[in-house]
Amino acid sequence: MSERPPVTVRTAEEHGLTAEEWEKIVSILGRPPTFEELGVFSAMWSEHCSYKSSRAHLKSLPTSALHVIQGPGENAGAVDIGDGLAAVFKIESHNHPSFIEPYQGAATGVGGILRDVFTMGARPIANLNSLRFGAIDHPRTPQLVKGVVAGIGGYGNCVGVATVGGEVYFDAGYDQNILVNAFTLGIARHERIFRAAASGVGNPVIYVGSRTGRDGIHGASMASAEFAEDSEEKRPTVQVGDPFTEKLLLEACLELMESDCLVAIQDMGAAGLTSSSVEMAGRGGLGIEIDLDRVPQREEGMSAYEILLSESQERMLLVAQAGREPDVKRIFDKWDLQAAVIGRVTDDGLFRARWHGEEAVRIPVQPVSMQAPLYRRPAEEPKNLNEMQELSLASLPEPRDCEEALKKLLGSPNLCSKRWVYEQYDSLVRGHTVIGPGSDAAVLRIKGSARGLAVTVDCNSRYCLLDPYVGAVIAVCEASRNLAVSGARPLGLSDCLNFGNPEKPPVMWQFQQAIAGIRDACLSLAIPVVSGNVSFYNDTDGRSIPPTPTIAMVGLIDDVSRCLAQGFRRAGDVIVLLGRSREELGGSEFLATIHGQVRGTPPWIDLGLEKRVQGFVRAAAADGWLRSAHDVSEGGVAVALAECCLASPDRLGARVDLEPSMRSDALLFGESQSRVLLSVDRQQWPRLRDRAQRDGVPAEAIGEVGSPHLEIGDWIDVPLDELAAIWDGALERALRVVA
Repeated sequence: MSERPPVTVRTAEEHGLTAEEWEKIVSILGRPPTFEELGVFSAMWSEHCSYKSSRAHLKSLPTSALHVIQGPGENAGAVDIGDGLAAVFKIESHNHPSFIEPYQGAATGVGGILRDVFTMGARPIANLNSLRFGAIDHPRTPQLVKGVVAGIGGYGNCVGVATVGGEVYFDAGYDQNILVNAFTLGIARHERIFRAAASGVGNPVIYVGSRTGRDGIHGASMASAEFAEDSEEKRPTVQVGDPFTEKLLLEACLELMESDCLVAIQDMGAAGLTSSSVEMAGRGGLGIEIDLDRVPQREEGMSAYEILLSESQERMLLVAQAGREPDVKRIFDKWDLQAAVIGRVTDDGLFRARWHGEEAVRIPVQPVSMQAPLYRRPAEEPKNLNEMQELSLASLPEPRDCEEALKKLLGSPNLCSKRWVYEQYDSLVRGHTVIGPGSDAAVLRIKGSARGLAVTVDCNSRYCLLDPYVGAVIAVCEASRNLAVSGARPLGLSDCLNFGNPEKPPVMWQFQQAIAGIRDACLSLAIPVVSGNVSFYNDTDGRSIPPTPTIAMVGLIDDVSRCLAQGFRRAGDVIVLLGRSREELGGSEFLATIHGQVRGTPPWIDLGLEKRVQGFVRAAAADGWLRSAHDVSEGGVAVALAECCLASPDRLGARVDLEPSMRSDALLFGESQSRVLLSVDRQQWPRLRDRAQRDGVPAEAIGEVGSPHLEIGDWIDVPLDELAAIWDGALERALRVVA
């Protein structure tokens, strides 16, 4: 066996471990670890794998409900959708790799989340993504956007899973640390949901999928540390994906799951063979021994350390029934994939790895997998928070030309059409898609059923910067509202919690506040958190990203034929505004775009009113009373009206009158919460109004569909064609790409 480097506390620190953690490792083992063992501990106790700074706080989130089949702690969450079927879903981050190598970082992020879902026994039917880039005029932004979007499209399109929605935001706070959050939804039968707990002493441990290479080594550690000026030198740690192999692996695994061979299965994600082995053993309360010489390798001279920590893509580890090894191999041979028995389940509670006839790793499973250090980091409100929250509307001049303000907003990077992005994705493959990208939520049919699923992903990080508690509440409420305006009731959410360095008290305070906001909103709306991910250390050279607790949510529509989109459908329909408008501009897109200011407090939100509004919209949609529905969010009522016109299949305009009850900018562009725009047949409006009054939901008829212009009182009168020309191509122009 080749000579190993000496292992000391300094070696541990180079692996991202603290001196205290080194002492704990020595205490657990009763001796200093080998170099390979140190690699195992450093990966498993990294922030990315162990959640050592967040576990204590995540326990406060509501995770159970009668329809929840699998909550947090597995590869993905699962909820009942009727007829013995389950929706299986999760969102994950791939932030650091996507900044270093945009195409492969984004592509392998998609590949990883796909594996998390089909590992559970679910066939993936839809992908979404939430993307955050730096300022649109930052020199690197165009290259990062093009690479990430190409990577998402290139991987998802080749695998044959529709990318049906998402969000794209630009903010200088992400100049040096972009966010790429990937979500996958799949469908499984209840009795065919698989988990990652090893069982059956003597059962074989089988490696399947691609061969192991040197790509991705220390990926988990990289995701658990701040960026610095040498980040570009970390390109070798970014995994390289092969979507065609992923497709074969998906089909082979699903075929295997139809047999009775399989006991447990785990994706080789962060920390690769190490995490999959240790986590399966830990969940099962057993041990695992593996022979690294048997691991299929694609590179010469790989060391035991490299094999253990490689994050090469398109690989799985499974436990099969003893004696069924030939059946497993036959299935994977059919799909032209590796299948090698590399070990077995043991009853000694140890993770053991042999290499060239010697034992390179001998570690107790429970301490490394289930008893990682748990930290309660100090938290402190940012010193400049009060200053950021100060906003006097009296000091802001009202816009002289509201029409020009609307045009500027519609042409801004965050509000313009994202068609250039989503047209690079296949949103229709496999035929589930009813409503694709561009509306509040995507809607997917459940084949063989009248029902459908709605999915969305949401977060306003500007709100979260100004008040992380309220911002997180709004993120949950907006996601749920986006499902409601599609006609769906929420079943569960998956959160991707993107924050800076948790060792900084202001960042930890932001995180704690956001968790409290998610908890309170979920309790109020009765939405369980069934899966998720924490992404800390989104810092570069000491500068943290804006706190970004991204919320992905899945809802059920009983009759998918009655789902709704945001575009106006018929001339002459009445336009109805639900909810209450308040004179507030804090944290708004208007304030940032027109005045260049990010300050104030986020919009006030009444969770009771929010619940009533959403319930009212869902009931009216189920009864077939509505033609369209659209959430009022960034840009306020004026932008929401423009979006309803621009999303109209016939590009129908609107004539609207708003009561001038406040400043014109707050009335038109304020982002008051719990508001929805509806369009209804004129004959249905009286019944709708009476129901709204009965349900305690403010509802006002504000205009009608049908003008070739968008007309709003005396403030705005602009041809729809002119708005479309601004909105449709703004992103391509800003990124300097050919439309």
